[in-house]
Amino acid sequence: MQSPPRHTNDEIELQAAAFRRLLEHLNARKDVQNIDLMTLAGFCRNCLADWYREAAEASGRAMDKDEARLAIYGMPFAEWKSKYQPEATPAQLAAFEAARKAHG
Repeated sequence: MQSPPRHTNDEIELQAAAFRRLLEHLNARKDVQNIDLMTLAGFCRNCLADWYREAAEASGRAMDKDEARLAIYGMPFAEWKSKYQPEATPAQLAAFEAARKAHG
């Protein structure tokens, strides 16, 4: 079994900076809905929160879903959802379902 690649501190700093930039970009583009991200890219803000939580747990830090979503959304998820996430349209739901079937 091959061990995971080791990253230098410089690589980790660059990755962290890119991640922060991604979060800033998503925060600035609240008009881009999670369902559209899932349809086009196969991931959304909730996926990022799940990955964040999994990384925390892999490093020995317990983190629940709400805490991880707070780190990604910058506010409690329920608040973000009520302010910025309208109900998905029939067209969005159809596109999401088609993408899900196409990509498994």
